[in-house]
Amino acid sequence: MVSGAVRRTGRSRVRPRIGRSRRSRRSSRSGRSEASEADVAERVRTLAVLMQAGAAPPAAWRHLAESGVGEASAVVAELDRGRDLVEAVRAQGGVWTTVASAWRIAATVGAPLGEALRAIAAALEGAGEIRDEVEFALAEPAGTARLMLWLPLVGLLLGTALGFDTLTVLVTQPAGWVCLAAGIGLLLLARAWTRALVRRASPAEVIPGIRAELLVVALTGGTAIPRALRLVAEEIGREEFGPVPGRSRSEEVVVEGAIERVLRLSATAGVPAVELLRAEAIRARREARTSGRKGAAKLSSRLLLPLGACTLPAFMLLGVAPLILSVLATTPLPFA
Repeated sequence: MVSGAVRRTGRSRVRPRIGRSRRSRRSSRSGRSEASEADVAERVRTLAVLMQAGAAPPAAWRHLAESGVGEASAVVAELDRGRDLVEAVRAQGGVWTTVASAWRIAATVGAPLGEALRAIAAALEGAGEIRDEVEFALAEPAGTARLMLWLPLVGLLLGTALGFDTLTVLVTQPAGWVCLAAGIGLLLLARAWTRALVRRASPAEVIPGIRAELLVVALTGGTAIPRALRLVAEEIGREEFGPVPGRSRSEEVVVEGAIERVLRLSATAGVPAVELLRAEAIRARREARTSGRKGAAKLSSRLLLPLGACTLPAFMLLGVAPLILSVLATTPLPFA
């Protein structure tokens, strides 16, 4: 029964989209910069504390807005115009859509909202830490690869500084035209290849373990597992849901399979599924951190491919070949 429910709800309307860097993400509606996972986690945790202290949700948002949080001010403005609270939160875009999804599920099943927000804040914080770790590990090899792309230009300028008329050779002689066209083409190919490798190794726009965390929120409210699965599938199936972009359909199947195993174990052993799902979310974050580190380590060796196949030949074509052609053009060769 559990596995059948997972399979039915697993066919959610997943719409994978290309992920963007956390520091360059923009809101599609307003063009404003979106807050990072760590920033949102801090604000969500503040909301949880306020509501667990007895503040009503609208009042908690107003207190947060008075402290200078821009998103909270926007949410309060939407509330004053009569908009639903969850939709006002969702309108902020980015990872706020995840907060809105958890809020909607908790309100639907009657789960403690403060506890649910604390769990989501922890998940967002963990995702931010993983992203920062991976981006830091990627910075050195990616920076080195970008620096090496300037090597052909340095070779060209070095030949000119040594007194060889390399620029004239490149723009006036047929052999120079061939070297110039081939060198520029190889540089463009190296740049595109390098960017593709770095992008592939970069962390996707995914919050590890978020499906399990949302299920915990639903089950905490006392709802049945099939209904909890259906509610989570509906939220993740939303087009604007934040964590889905960057995750392929095969990865979604893996996540669904892991949750199915957890729920089957819960039914077989007769233990509460909530703690098992929390453990699964922790495992997903640990696995994402390990995978990111491995990807960063592999990137260093993979970047040698565009370096050896494109950048160094471009250096030979733009830096060394014009120098040799210049010497041949200005040095009389004896033929006897």
